[in-house]
This record gives sequence, structure tokens and C-alpha cells, in this order.
Amino acid sequence: MAKKQQSSIDRLPDDIRDKLNELLRDPRVTQLDATARINAILAEGDHPERLTKSSVNRYSVRMEEVGAKLRETREVAKMWIGKLGSEPQGEVGKLLNEMVRTLAFKMAMRASEAEDDEPIDPKLLKSLAISVHRLERAAKDNADLEEKIRKQERERLREKLDEVTGGGKKVLDAKRIKELREQLL
Repeated sequence: MAKKQQSSIDRLPDDIRDKLNELLRDPRVTQLDATARINAILAEGDHPERLTKSSVNRYSVRMEEVGAKLRETREVAKMWIGKLGSEPQGEVGKLLNEMVRTLAFKMAMRASEAEDDEPIDPKLLKSLAISVHRLERAAKDNADLEEKIRKQERERLREKLDEVTGGGKKVLDAKRIKELREQLL
């Protein structure tokens, strides 16, 4: 499969591309002004590349689409984290794991639905396999950590109970049990 040619903006040195991004974010600078300023910088540096207003517009539109998707993702994450804010931290991790699993599944489905004569990119398959493996390992690690924390908490409560009851030698009445509950929980 032939590699897609890089755009003129993708071929720019990082510092000049950063300057272009800065100009495009500034509401006082038009795309035409940004194109002219970047072309002046390129001419000063004897760089052979020049930008067209069309390439800057395509790049600006693409970056705005990416920015919109990021903002949408952040809003969804805020909503879910807001809903799960009172839940244990592990619940947020489980939600994020499930979201990434869903994305990996969608990518795999999209790749399998491609034209029959178009091979599936091996790098995509490798990335999906690695991602799913890491997700499963993270989920197992989270479950192990949760179990370890529960075990430590049970042990802490047993020790506290033994301390308060004198190792089971003291007789407990209803009043004393209520006091213990308040102290331990």
C-alpha cells in the first residue's frame, strides 16, 4: 500500500509549524496573514517550502476538527467522572477501559469492512492487539489491587477489633457493640 504524501505543513520544521499553530489560534490573525508570515519566515531561512492559502485552510480546518473532537471527549469524560465522582476510583478506570475496548472494536470492524482486495494494515492489527492486551492486563492489575486493599482493610478492622475487645476476652453487650461500630466504621 502506497504511503500518503505529507502535506506541505507536515513537512515544515517543528518550530515553524508551532509558529503557524500559534498564529492560527490568535483570533486577530487571518489565515492569509498567517500564510504570509510563515512564508516570510521560510524565505528568511532559505527553506524551499512555501505554503498556499489552501494548504493553510485545510490544515486549520483539520486542526479545528481535531480540537472539536478533543473538547467533546473531555466533556463526555467530565460528565462520566462527575457521575462517578462518588464511586471508587476503580470505577472510573473500568469505564475508561471499556471505552477504549469499544474504540478498538470499532476500529477492527471498520478495518474488516474495508474493500476485500484492500489488505488490513499490519501496524493497525499490531496496535489493536497490543492495546487490548494492555487493557486486559490493566483490568487484572486493578482487580488485584482492589482485592489487596480489601484484604488490608479487613486485617486493619480485625486488629482494631482485637485491640478494643482485648482479643475477644471482654464480654460485649449491645451498647458496647454500637460503640465499636461507631469507632471502627
